[in-house]
Amino acid sequence: MTEQNPVDVPMSRPGEVTGIPKLVITYPTDPDRLADLLPPGMTPWGHPTVTIGVYCVPVLGEPEFGISTKVPATWRGIDGQYNLGIGIDQEAAIFGSRETNGQPKYPCSIRYFRLGDGVEASATHQGYTFATYSGTVTGEREPAGEEVEDNEWWIKVSRAVGGAEKAYDFPPHVVRVRTAGIERHVETLAGEFHLHDSPWDPHAELLPMLGDATAELVTTQHTAREITLDEALDPDAFWPYADTIGGSLWPGERRDPRSKP
Repeated sequence: MTEQNPVDVPMSRPGEVTGIPKLVITYPTDPDRLADLLPPGMTPWGHPTVTIGVYCVPVLGEPEFGISTKVPATWRGIDGQYNLGIGIDQEAAIFGSRETNGQPKYPCSIRYFRLGDGVEASATHQGYTFATYSGTVTGEREPAGEEVEDNEWWIKVSRAVGGAEKAYDFPPHVVRVRTAGIERHVETLAGEFHLHDSPWDPHAELLPMLGDATAELVTTQHTAREITLDEALDPDAFWPYADTIGGSLWPGERRDPRSKP
C-alpha cells in the first residue's frame, strides 16, 4: 500500500462542511470613518482596510453560514481586528455567543457557494441585501506556510436594568480572541464585490469602498484559539457606543438604525 504525503491528504472528507474555504474580501476605506467606529481606547493601525469574511463552519452540530466585518484596531499596544458584526443563520449561536463572550452576532441570511470555478455570495438582513460577490477562480498563490497569530476584539457589556443614563450592570470590557493558524491552500479570484445601501448594515455609508476590492478563497489549519476577558474600557467614554444596531457593534438607537427610510 502506497503511503500518502501528509500535505496531499484532505483536511476533511470530501463534501464535509469543515473543508469549505473562507471567502476573504478586502477593500480600502475612509480612514476617518474607520476611526470614528472604534471605541475610546482603541486606535487604527496600518492601512484603512475592511476585511469581509464569508464562511461556513460547523457550530452546534450543524453548518453555520456567516459574514463578518473587521477593521484594524490596536488595543493596549497589540495590533488586531475590531469586529463590527457577524451575521449568521443560527439563532442559538447568536444569543449564546453574545451573552457569554460579547461576540457581535446577529441574524442574517447568507448565500455562498462554489460551482466549478465560479464563486457567488450575498448577505441579506431585515430584507436588505447589503453585500454581494460574484467571481471566478483565476489561480493559486503560495500559502504563508508558517503559523500566524491573530487577535480580534469584541466588547462585552450590559447596560443597567431600567435603562438609567450611563449606568451598567456590567461595564464595557474588551474580549480578546487570540487565534493561531497556518494557511494551507489559497486560490485567487477575479470578480465584482458590491456594497448596497442598508440602514441595518451601513457598510456603504460608514465604511465606503474607496478602491478596488480583492478576494481569495482561503483554507486555514487552526492550531489554537483562546477567548479571554481583557481590561475595561472607560465606561463614560464608551456610553455613546453602547447603543448599537441589533447584536452588532454598528452605531444604533435603541437597537434600531439611527436613520431608517
